[in-house]
Order: sequence, then structure tokens, then C-alpha cells
Amino acid sequence: MADKNQNQYHPAEVNGYHRSDQESLEEIKEARRKKKMKWTIGIIAFIIFQVVQGLFFVLVIMKFKSPKFRVADFTIPTLTTETQTSPSFNMSFVAPIRVKNTNWGPFKYGASNMTFTYGGVQVGQVNIPKGKANFKSTKKIDVPVTLNSGALPTSSNLGSELSSGVITLNSQGELKGKVTVMFMFKKTKISKMNCTIEISTSEKEVKSSQCN
Repeated sequence: MADKNQNQYHPAEVNGYHRSDQESLEEIKEARRKKKMKWTIGIIAFIIFQVVQGLFFVLVIMKFKSPKFRVADFTIPTLTTETQTSPSFNMSFVAPIRVKNTNWGPFKYGASNMTFTYGGVQVGQVNIPKGKANFKSTKKIDVPVTLNSGALPTSSNLGSELSSGVITLNSQGELKGKVTVMFMFKKTKISKMNCTIEISTSEKEVKSSQCN
């Protein structure tokens, strides 16, 4: 009877392992597979993040642009004109100069000047001190300006413009400096200004302004 009991088949045991042992092995393998998958996904995500970050750095941060150099609208507290035999004008105002820097680093520029012309003839000039426009910001510079038409030839059409109540001036200037990104990457940039300004003699202010 004892031999008979020893030879009985036990379905819960196969090759020395119980079903619970097999289930445990399967669970361990599945846990390892999931862990490996998580690591793989994490590595792929990290690589994608590094690629995107690198592209952003190269295409956005390291893309150096020339700052914009402009004259904003202004009023003219002092303006006198002569429309008779010898047309002329004299005016004084404060020019609001703006240097807009869209780079991811400061723009340091040297001293320069800005000229005002009428019909291609210079009627005034102002000095612009050296300075710095911080990254993603606009540098504001206010400079006093005095213009007069003394150098204009008698053949100019100033008389007809004064009669219409509008004086058309041009302002030109250039700022040369360097944009520095991350304290080490530097690039020389030149910011140019060429604006056409229409001034109303009756209202003593800028009627319109267009800059290139």
C-alpha cells in the first residue's frame, strides 16, 4: 500500500517545480520585461529631449539678429518757419531713439551719430553715446536735436512744403557692436536706420514715420 501511494501522480508538481513556482518565475520575467521597456522608453525620451533642446539652441538661441534702430514719434516744442522770399525752418526737440534687441544675449554698441537730411542735404546731426541693449529688451535713448535749413540750396522745394504745412525729413544712422550669447559666443552685428519723417508745422509733431 505504501508503494502505491508513493507512485501516485501529483498534477500540481512538474519536473520538480510546483505551479506556484512557475507562476512566480513568469511574474519575475514579466516584471523584468516591463522594467526593460520602461528603461528603453526613458532612454528614447531622453534622446528626443536632447535633440529638441539642441535644435532649439542652434535655431533659436544661437541665431544672431541685427537689432532694430529707430526713432519713435516725438513732439516739437520749438519750431519756426519762414515761407516768404527765403523759405526756412528751425526746430528743436528731443529725439526718442529706440534700439530693440531680440537676441538671447546683450548687444553692446560703440558711440555713433545720427544725421537728419532734407532733400539729401544734412540739416542736423546728433551724437549717440556707446551703450548696451539687454537681451530681449529695448534700449531707450533720448537725445536733444536742433535742425535748421541754412545749408539748403535756393532751388529746394522747401517753400512749397512749408505752404502745405508738412516738412519731410530723413534720418539715418548706424550702430555697430557685438551680441554675446552665454557669455562666450560673440558675433558682430550692425544695426542701420533709415527713416522718412513727415512733420506737421501747424501741430508741431510727427505726422507719419516710416523706417527701413
